[in-house]
Amino acid sequence: PRLVMPIAQRRMRALVGHLVVDSEPQRLSAHLGARAAQGYSLNVSMLGEAVLGEAEARRRHTEVLDTLAVPDVDYVSVKVSAVVSQLNPWDFDGSLHRICEALRPLLRAAASASPATFINLDMEEYHDLELTVGAFRRLLEEPEFTTLDAGIALQAYLPDCFDALMDLVEWHNGLVAGGRRRASIKIRLVKGANLAMERVEAAMRGWPQAPYPTKAETDANFKRCLDWMLTPDRTDSVRIGVASHNLFDVAWADLLADQRDVRDRVGFEMLEGMAPAQAERLRSADREVLLYTPAVAAEDFDVAIAYLFRRLEENASDENFIHHLFGLQPGSAAFEAEAAKFRASVAERWSVGRVPRRRQDRNRPPEPADPAGGFFNEPDTDPALAPNRAWAREIVSRHWSGPATAPTRDVAGVDRVVAAAAEQQAGWAARPPAERRDLLWRAADELSRRRGDLVAAMVHEGHKTVAEADPEVSEAIDFARWYGQRALDLVGPGLADPELVRFEPFGVVLVVPPWNFPVAIPSGGVFAALAAGNAVILKPAPETPGCAEIVAECCWAAGLPRDLVGFIRTRDDDVGRHLVTHRDVHAVILTGAYDTARMFLSWKPAMRLLAETSGKNAMVITPNADIDLAVADLVASAFGHSGQKCSAASLAVCVGDAYDSRRLRRQLTDAVTGLNVGPSTELATSVGPTIGEPEGKLLRALTRLDDGEEWLVEPRRLDAATWTPGVRLGVRGGSWFHQTECFGPVLGLMRAETLHEAIAIQNSTAYGLTGGIHTLDPTEIRQWSDTVEVGNAYINRGITGAIVRRQPFGGWKRSSVGPGLKAGGPNYVAGLGTWHPVDSGLSDDEWLEAARASDAAAWAAEFGAEHDPSGLYCESNVLRYRPLPRMALRAEADARPRDIARVRTAAGRCGVPLVESHAADETGEQFAARLDSLGVERVRVLGTCSHELRAAANEAGVHAADDPVTAEGRIELLHYLREQAVTRTTHRYGNVL
Repeated sequence: PRLVMPIAQRRMRALVGHLVVDSEPQRLSAHLGARAAQGYSLNVSMLGEAVLGEAEARRRHTEVLDTLAVPDVDYVSVKVSAVVSQLNPWDFDGSLHRICEALRPLLRAAASASPATFINLDMEEYHDLELTVGAFRRLLEEPEFTTLDAGIALQAYLPDCFDALMDLVEWHNGLVAGGRRRASIKIRLVKGANLAMERVEAAMRGWPQAPYPTKAETDANFKRCLDWMLTPDRTDSVRIGVASHNLFDVAWADLLADQRDVRDRVGFEMLEGMAPAQAERLRSADREVLLYTPAVAAEDFDVAIAYLFRRLEENASDENFIHHLFGLQPGSAAFEAEAAKFRASVAERWSVGRVPRRRQDRNRPPEPADPAGGFFNEPDTDPALAPNRAWAREIVSRHWSGPATAPTRDVAGVDRVVAAAAEQQAGWAARPPAERRDLLWRAADELSRRRGDLVAAMVHEGHKTVAEADPEVSEAIDFARWYGQRALDLVGPGLADPELVRFEPFGVVLVVPPWNFPVAIPSGGVFAALAAGNAVILKPAPETPGCAEIVAECCWAAGLPRDLVGFIRTRDDDVGRHLVTHRDVHAVILTGAYDTARMFLSWKPAMRLLAETSGKNAMVITPNADIDLAVADLVASAFGHSGQKCSAASLAVCVGDAYDSRRLRRQLTDAVTGLNVGPSTELATSVGPTIGEPEGKLLRALTRLDDGEEWLVEPRRLDAATWTPGVRLGVRGGSWFHQTECFGPVLGLMRAETLHEAIAIQNSTAYGLTGGIHTLDPTEIRQWSDTVEVGNAYINRGITGAIVRRQPFGGWKRSSVGPGLKAGGPNYVAGLGTWHPVDSGLSDDEWLEAARASDAAAWAAEFGAEHDPSGLYCESNVLRYRPLPRMALRAEADARPRDIARVRTAAGRCGVPLVESHAADETGEQFAARLDSLGVERVRVLGTCSHELRAAANEAGVHAADDPVTAEGRIELLHYLREQAVTRTTHRYGNVL
């Protein structure tokens, strides 16, 4: 890239130099002067690197100030997000204040010029609409700007645009009439240039698309705004800029201006270089023509790519007028088609919708969901909407009183809860799966109804920000619905053939969740166990009992019996150990540290444990990455939730030039130091406190460097549990930080000379939970995705934030203990019980033949295919199955020969080498002694699994799969495979690649 990119940039600049001009002052001034001599005015918009932190925001701010001082510059456009970093949509008032603080010096500089320079506030993303309008109004009401002309852009592809236009006109004309303003404003009416990314946001978040869904509606709204605006009284102190390349729109606006005698209040605007002949025709007819002119420094030309993508999209899209412009002739089919679209938009201008498309309001009671409609992901709360921000303000201001349930302090109390759950289990399991599903969907409705209570509990008890807590409620709702649907898989014709197997729930399942996701993770365990027909006991983390208590209350309110969903608080003492090891607790679902899982198994070696455990997760960044995007995703992945996520990125492995990239280090430093660290109860906070005062591994990571390391950003202690994030440089392969999960706000950068070496570094830890890569090179993507050893792999996006069904969650190696089935995936509920073979009366040979046929069918339909049930157009989310590197087979003395043959067949179908041990050749003690040296993660045990073997397997970190052997391939083949979710961003600036 160091050699190729400068050549490619020069070539690209030569091809598109007429669309983007050089921002070097002399070259820019020369271009402006030449255009002025031709009779054009230019609206200069400075492009630059992504604004990830305050340093880049200040640089861009200075750049605008410098541009205002360039001779011949008399019109400049500014986006608020270009001069203020990390705008927090939840903190509207704080963001508005920061925007005004940044814009005020720019307006002063514009006002001090002679003649005054015109500043226009540009609009891009929907969530900036209210902020931009608010800042525009607030500043122009200030006494020092009462005589300053200024402008603002409104986007007609938003239904919100018409009401915003009316409000601005009424506001400003009122100010002028009242003597509070002695100047005019200009409203640039544009169609809207961010449609592609608005579509992406809508698809990813499950929100309605903010812009109109059709171009016809946008065109009609554009006409409505013009028709309403172009009257003498409304243009009294407001001018209008008609920004369009559509000659029908331009001609119609021109005619309206003449007919209504507002010619001097109307100007026309086009993009520099896009339609020169049409601009010249307007100019020669003595119309005011303003050319929107993006400018960028020669060395930063790559940052113009997003702008150029939008221009190319306009040229390529058949529904855009400019696509047909250059071959348009009166009387041609294309001309008549465009004329018909114009007439239709004029006819529909007063009937097209004007109600905002995004109208979510968390203050209103939610509607119950109907399971008949099938699973869907619950949308998060939209902070761009004022009612939702008011809802959030009320939440953080609440008094938190803690949980109502007192801790159980004796084993007798534990015994009562377990006995009550056991008594309920058989009746619950006997209910038809559809009934279980319906009750879980009701529980989802209760979670939705109590979203505010759950968010409040997480903010006050779990130290999460609203932005972090709210999606967790959505995830909990998703778990209830998804697992409810999966209950139907347990009976034919569902997951398995009822002529081959039948499902039996475990019985009583204990759910032991962590404190870091105190709502979603307990919900997932509870609902999965219930869906499978088990009774459940929920033991919350001692740090966050109130969060889990509300989850239990939602279950009870939905009609699930209190004893069926038991809730018990215990300390991590002998009482807690009694619960975990209770003889009538038949399985444990744990999410926590790997060492905790090992401890549980040491207490009770025969425990059925399904554990999601630790991670030491890395993001690879190659020289072919979009550096700005990579840094933004890295920072979000490393420091979201204060780094207290098992999926958090704690390492960045930078390949070759990427490690030394000044831009990467500058942007990373800027983004990290720009994070707002503070209390979780403040909406402005982006990084809140850790759950407690750092100690042990985390304290060392925050305070001590190892050999060869240095701080790129040194963390600072603000109070006992609040630290600013840290970034370490020079982390070496095999070092303490490379291999240790620290679970907090600290990130390490490592260097690799090649992608092959980077993948080796990424794979060399004991864990395999999440991992990512940032590169635009398809060859590198293929190499990485073929060889990375993680359960959740992410390409050109962040590596956290897995969503139910979309990205089933769970890791490889020491990131999982037990069968390794992914939470939120298609197999998890089926793993919460035992699949028994059905006595079909077949001979052994016939039974084995049926098994081979079932394997073939399961491989074709499930295990040999890639699955993307979410079907997003802008992101692929593939669930696939990868064979284990090798597996052990232990046949005890009572193993049946046909079961041995069956396992060999299944392993062969999956391509998994078997290391066999038979009781006739090797004692159990001998096999147990060498199990640790076999290099396997699972052992398929046939016959009676001895206590010694199970203990040895636990000690070696090997899962002993002693389930009955069945002929059902959909069940048996799971033992030999690992699930992997691979998520890949498939768009660039909203355009699908």
